Amino acid sequence: MESLAELQARIDELERDKRKLQRINAALIERVESNPSGGDGAYGFFQHSVVLAEQVRERTDALSQAMVELKSSNQLLSDARQRAETAHQHLLEAIESISDAFVLFDPQQRILLFNERFRALWAPTRARLCPGTRLAEVRRLAQSSGLFVEEQHSADEQHTLYRLRDERWLRMSERPTRDGGLVVLYTDITEIKQSETARREQAVAQKSHLLQRAVDNLSQGVAMVGAEGTLELWNRRFLELCGLAPIGAHRPFADVMVESGLPLLTPRSRGADGAPLGVLEQRLFDGRMLEIRTHALPTGGFVNTFTDITEGYRHAEALRESERWIRLITDQVPALIAYLNAELVYEFTNKVYEQWYRWPSGSMLGRNLRDVHSAEHCQRLEPYFERALSGESVTFEIAETNLSGQERYMQRSYVPNRQADGQVVGLFVLIRDITERRRTAEALHQAYQNLEQRVRERTAELTSLNDQLKREIDERSQVEARLREAKREAEQANLSKTKFLAAVSHDLLQPLNAARLFTSALQERDAVGSGGLVRNISHSLEDVENLLGTLVDISKLDAGVIKPDITSFAISDLLDNLAAEYRQVAASEGLRLDFVACDAQVRSDPQLLARILRNLLSNAIRYTPEGRVLLGCRRRRHTLSLEVWDTGTGIAAEKLGEIFQEFKRGDSQRSHQDRGLGLGLAIVEKIARMLGHRIQVASVPGKGSRFAIEVPLARSMPRARPEPVPQTERLVERLQGSRVWVLDNDAAICAGMRTLLEAWGCRVVTARSEEDLARQVDNFHAESDLLIVDYHLDDGCNGVDAVASINARRGTPLPALMITANYSNELKQQVRDLGHTLMHKPVRPMKLKTALCHLMERGA
Repeated sequence: MESLAELQARIDELERDKRKLQRINAALIERVESNPSGGDGAYGFFQHSVVLAEQVRERTDALSQAMVELKSSNQLLSDARQRAETAHQHLLEAIESISDAFVLFDPQQRILLFNERFRALWAPTRARLCPGTRLAEVRRLAQSSGLFVEEQHSADEQHTLYRLRDERWLRMSERPTRDGGLVVLYTDITEIKQSETARREQAVAQKSHLLQRAVDNLSQGVAMVGAEGTLELWNRRFLELCGLAPIGAHRPFADVMVESGLPLLTPRSRGADGAPLGVLEQRLFDGRMLEIRTHALPTGGFVNTFTDITEGYRHAEALRESERWIRLITDQVPALIAYLNAELVYEFTNKVYEQWYRWPSGSMLGRNLRDVHSAEHCQRLEPYFERALSGESVTFEIAETNLSGQERYMQRSYVPNRQADGQVVGLFVLIRDITERRRTAEALHQAYQNLEQRVRERTAELTSLNDQLKREIDERSQVEARLREAKREAEQANLSKTKFLAAVSHDLLQPLNAARLFTSALQERDAVGSGGLVRNISHSLEDVENLLGTLVDISKLDAGVIKPDITSFAISDLLDNLAAEYRQVAASEGLRLDFVACDAQVRSDPQLLARILRNLLSNAIRYTPEGRVLLGCRRRRHTLSLEVWDTGTGIAAEKLGEIFQEFKRGDSQRSHQDRGLGLGLAIVEKIARMLGHRIQVASVPGKGSRFAIEVPLARSMPRARPEPVPQTERLVERLQGSRVWVLDNDAAICAGMRTLLEAWGCRVVTARSEEDLARQVDNFHAESDLLIVDYHLDDGCNGVDAVASINARRGTPLPALMITANYSNELKQQVRDLGHTLMHKPVRPMKLKTALCHLMERGA
């Protein structure tokens, strides 16, 4: 359909053609009428007029046809104009029907049309907007008239929000048109904003309520102070610790603290030296300790926290007591013990270490090794320190001169202290004086060299001088006598070393045994609030026991003091007890211990074999972060393979040959556990070699390990039914009211044993000598149920003779429990032949309780 403009142009053109034809026709008629000539001229004019008339007729017909078409076009134009007007009216009605203020701009940013809501929007102002007003002018009028008092942009930058003077809110949306114009809509969102504001206020109120509830549930007292110094927020704990009654809000914080009687602490507080004071400790009237801390807020106020640290003070006191015990124990060890951090700064030295270097007690702590020793001494030790700090356990011998000018040979061991990630954070230093051992070895070597030289000389003389055979025989006899003397001296030296080890074992384990008895008694009492602390002390003592026991065992094995006592026994008697014991140990580390029972008979030393399996089980639990440990056995042709499996970290193939070396340790998986000295598997290998048992090991890194020891099978023999292990509650009931005599020359052991046994309900008599005990129990005629005796007594006496003397004066002999640090087979066999029970130090409370119950049942 043609547009209105095209139709109008065509009509104008037809009108011009019509007027032109009319002018031509009028000119022709006038010309004919004005011509006076006749004849052929007239005919010619007539003929010409006819032609012209025909042309006029044709043109008139064409004009008439054009007029018809023009009328049709005018009708179409009128219809189109009517439809356009109708559409325009509909557009205006549609614009007026929308709820938003609407305005349309043409491509030149001028107003084309707008609705009444847009006009009403500007009604409160003096501005008058009409079609043709430019967009820039509209924006200027909006600012100058004060129509919009606040402007905000949405997060997506697609809308602009305006707040009007009457607190209504409008959202302006702009959309471009196809011809480059712009449509602007102003939507009233007052209700939406009011609803959003209400939701925000509700959320803030809810958060404030939750914050108050959270603060009220804190174990600390909390007080928040505004920038004006008024108390804005506090909890019930604050009122309780400050001794305040319920208070109202917005009170001056200084006045509140005056009522509490506590000092006022703010970020502006200063100490006596003028430095900022952020922490303050105050003792309350009831003896409790209160810690007050202040923290500045960005808004200008501050927050004070009030913490009851009474329990921390008590724990610190207990830790100091535990440290005193540990130092007391390490000070009795006849070796130099120290600990240095990664920068070679002393953090611990025992008494022997300080005495060797003539240092005042504790004076070296915090000082660097290079600052307290000579440059020559440090230069000699530097390579070994570097190896140890790189993660290698180092043991070497070195000659050293003390401050008195004496040259001594020292065996130094540097053991790295690794964290869970493998980083070395310090060194354990263990130094032993081996001068006597070194001199003995040198003397033996010199004697051997002299002997070889003399033998060569005598052999040459025998070859060349047969006639001096008799004299040579005499000289050889003298040499043999000297050899026997040298051998006797060597055996005497070895015997002295054996006695020294036995004395060291007894002296070291005496205070440790007393500490174990006292901590066990504390655990029996289960004091409120100190159970965890007592367990920590007990674990620390157990770690010290394991450390000292390992050092003593490795020394005894090297010296050949320990001799195997091979006998036939049922392996179940050993494995059942180990499974029950280590099932609890595994559970405490979050592991599961599975056990496969076995009824085979084997030939071995039960105690030494138990020590091997204990070390293997301890290592399996130590290096298994999660999963399980399996204890069981497999029958071979003539042997029984005792096996320990784990799902731990495993061992690399290149390190399988090193694990049985001394001071070789793997990376521990738990930061809290004791990692030992790396002697466990070394002890296993030495004991197995002594017993003649073969050890097998297989491991897959990341999946686990298997350790197995092959024990020869024994001939089958009838097996006695194992006695049921009594429960703890039954043991305590069985010991209730029992009368026990304790004979020990150590006062601490007597006190610890009395405390522990009385906690089990026993009636205890303790004595430090046989004469002291006789005075207390009517010369041994008083009623008693059993006797506990230490093997090592004063004045050369021993527990075996003491028990024999006591029972000789009684009508009915008492069952006796012998306690000792002597592991010799001779003593074990002697006690067994006498029918007594033997326990080694340090005494474990559960084993002691079980042994006492068995003795009482046997005595009954």
